[in-house]
Amino acid sequence: MMDIDAIKANFNKDIGNTELCAKVLDYCDIFNRTVKRAKQAGFTKAAWAPFAELVDVATFQRVGHQCEVMNWSEYTDFVSQFAAALEWEGNFRRVQERGNVVYLELTERCSIGDHVDVSNTMTVYKFNDHGKLCHLDVYLQQKPAQV
Repeated sequence: MMDIDAIKANFNKDIGNTELCAKVLDYCDIFNRTVKRAKQAGFTKAAWAPFAELVDVATFQRVGHQCEVMNWSEYTDFVSQFAAALEWEGNFRRVQERGNVVYLELTERCSIGDHVDVSNTMTVYKFNDHGKLCHLDVYLQQKPAQV
């Protein structure tokens, strides 16, 4: 799992790690904690509210690895179903910032019971002029399923 504080401690402004990179890592930390809580009784979509502090919910758009497009409400419905159904772990690979865009690479593990899918992902986080997340693009590398 990611040690957010250790990653932030190694940030270097000269190589493109600044406040937006920190926001992306905070987003990942909130995501991880919320996914874990999704298995508890009484979990609702409202549990994703801490994200609203980081997101421009009026203009937010997520484009997934199958080119599916979601607004904020659709996205929180999607991640609520995702979180309730499986275990998720993201292992940090690298993060880079250019202008108002952050590129985050993870190795992600999603598991249901004994079945584990491992993927390399790159998510592109675009921020508006107010420092709010307004767009996500998700890219995925995954080995073909074994038949």
